[in-house]
Amino acid sequence: MDLDAITKYSTLHAKPNGLLLQYGTAGFRTKAEHLDHVMFRMGLLAALRSRQTKSTIGIMVTASHNPEEDNGVKLVDPLGEMLAPTWEEHATCLANVEEQDMQRALTDISEKEAVDLLQDAFVVIGRDTRPSSEKLSQSVIHGVTVLGGQFHDYGLLTTPQLHYMVYCRNTNGQYGQATVEGYYQKHAKAFVGLTKQASYTGDGCRTLKVDCANGVGALKLREMEHYFSPELSVLLCNDGTKGKLNHLCGADFVKSHQQPPEGMEMKPNERCCSFDGDADRIVYYYRDADGHFHLIDGDKIATLISSFLKELLLEIGEDLKVGVIQTAYANGSSTRYLEEVMKVPVYCTKTGVKHLHHKAQEFDIGIYFEANGHGTVLFSKVAEMKIRQLAQELEGNKRKAAQILENIIDLFNQAIGDAISDMLVIEAILALKGMTVQQWDALYTDIPNRQLKVKVADRQVISTTDAERQALTPPGLQDAIDGLVKKYRLSRAFVRPSGTEDVVRVYAEADSQESADSLAHEVSLAVFQLAGGVEERPQPSF
Repeated sequence: MDLDAITKYSTLHAKPNGLLLQYGTAGFRTKAEHLDHVMFRMGLLAALRSRQTKSTIGIMVTASHNPEEDNGVKLVDPLGEMLAPTWEEHATCLANVEEQDMQRALTDISEKEAVDLLQDAFVVIGRDTRPSSEKLSQSVIHGVTVLGGQFHDYGLLTTPQLHYMVYCRNTNGQYGQATVEGYYQKHAKAFVGLTKQASYTGDGCRTLKVDCANGVGALKLREMEHYFSPELSVLLCNDGTKGKLNHLCGADFVKSHQQPPEGMEMKPNERCCSFDGDADRIVYYYRDADGHFHLIDGDKIATLISSFLKELLLEIGEDLKVGVIQTAYANGSSTRYLEEVMKVPVYCTKTGVKHLHHKAQEFDIGIYFEANGHGTVLFSKVAEMKIRQLAQELEGNKRKAAQILENIIDLFNQAIGDAISDMLVIEAILALKGMTVQQWDALYTDIPNRQLKVKVADRQVISTTDAERQALTPPGLQDAIDGLVKKYRLSRAFVRPSGTEDVVRVYAEADSQESADSLAHEVSLAVFQLAGGVEERPQPSF
């Protein structure tokens, strides 16, 4: 490790005075102009991680659903998963250390993790369409190369596509080809294989309007469309040719505001969906004949997928261990429907994709979706081998069901939630089941809910337990929440500190929207009074 060269390059990517950042579930995110030194240092860290694991590591330059002027970076571990927790700590340390302590910090990480500095290092890089992303990705490359690492710059990719590339490279192509073409071909082949078995051809079933949040998803979906056409026709809105990234559009906007994105004309009962800026989230929606807006979020996506998979498993007679993983934000109606109607076990984890993904790995088939629309399905190696074997051995309807499951395995991006992959899964299931978007929505009725946030001086005064559903500190807060919840029917509420800013997030459900709004407001006031609020009134969490 040439420490003198690192010091020389580091001065070209100087850290701003007083800036402190925390590596969270989504990596680092802040204003783009503050990130040059972070990108350089994450290039260094990725090269060390690659040497330690003897694997390809990924770096994605994106701030997902954040405003266009923001940017961010996240590292991708060998099987396409989130960075290991101990290395998240190293990332935070390295991003915040002062210039004069850089050499010591790198040496400490290398020694703690027993990094073989003679081992080859290889890092793959992707970026979104933000104006700042190309320059920041160059800073990543400087960090990789100054440590003697090799790299491949994929350029513009969705975040899930980069995770896919890492997974493919570290499984010697067994998962798929580590190219954009390989990604398109694998997923489109599975989709076409599924839809060819569908007998339903209802009006508009094969056409979908897609709000791409003016992000990279538009570029990639347009490139991919001819691979799955004519089985599905996509009409792209907010495709980046006019609007600003994530501005009044995209999955996060639609979910938070409970309204359609700007730039999309919706006919009654027309099926529509939205990606977020880096295309790892998806939500569906439609307007009914009376003009009312209906949102179909991650909870209903998980319900559709899990019920479909359970039907196929019953058909082939396989008793595989299935689990649905949710967070505290999952609507109470979805949990009850899965447990009481579908008889599918549901498990709750802390908020954050890495927690859901880790829990899903415990099952033969682990289905996880956050309410925001980020999720996927994981198949264990044992389950995958069994399903592929049955697709060859069974006969008649049982064989058809096994073949559908086999295609479903290939259609999911098992590295991470993927808006394009999930969209194709949903479209295939709706076609195979002969379901309209209205019938899907009618599986259960969401309990009205509201999310707010309260600015506080220090979010760390809030600590939680029971998958963030109960507040441990400050003293008296949980008692106050319990007392407020008792005032309303079908109600629950919880609070949790943000992972990235000094705000406390408040969630409330009740039997009416008015009651949910009132409960959320009252809980927010309790947080303000007991946790050191710094604003006069709670703000909607948009």
